[in-house]
Amino acid sequence: MSGNQEAELARLMRAAIAGDERAYELFLQRTAALLRGFCRSRIVHGGIDAEDIVQETLLAVHVKRHTWRQESPISPWLYGIARYKLVDAFRKRGRVIEVEIGEIAETLAVDEPETASEHEIERVLETLPTGQKAVVSSISVDGRSIGETAEKLGMKETAVRVALHRGLTAIARRFGQQ
Repeated sequence: MSGNQEAELARLMRAAIAGDERAYELFLQRTAALLRGFCRSRIVHGGIDAEDIVQETLLAVHVKRHTWRQESPISPWLYGIARYKLVDAFRKRGRVIEVEIGEIAETLAVDEPETASEHEIERVLETLPTGQKAVVSSISVDGRSIGETAEKLGMKETAVRVALHRGLTAIARRFGQQ
């Protein structure tokens, strides 16, 4: 932005803040033109419309116009707002890249299921208090449901859930997973 453009935009904004509607209209028109180029130059991939960013920025400028320090240059303030709106748009969109599975199928590794030996499982369970060990073993190792475990151990289902949660949390904490 040239020095003349900077001075003119600042003059228009000052007049707009003072209540000059025509100055505000001109300010928004000229600002929109500048922001379109700014946004288009930063949007490389599709999925984000530069005009949406321009409109969101103009709305933010309208709402936050009282935050501009009238003795300061206006362009850093405007471009800062636009930059935040661009970042928000990129965050909302996420970084999604679509690739046909056939194009990369040969490069994918086949996952080998991890299996723990009975000795490793027993070693982990030994770190738990007796009640938690019985619950975790019944549900996680033997594959019983909460209800079956409660009946087998003579406990209420709520107590089984609490013991399971505490046991799994203790295992995760002990082995660095939390």
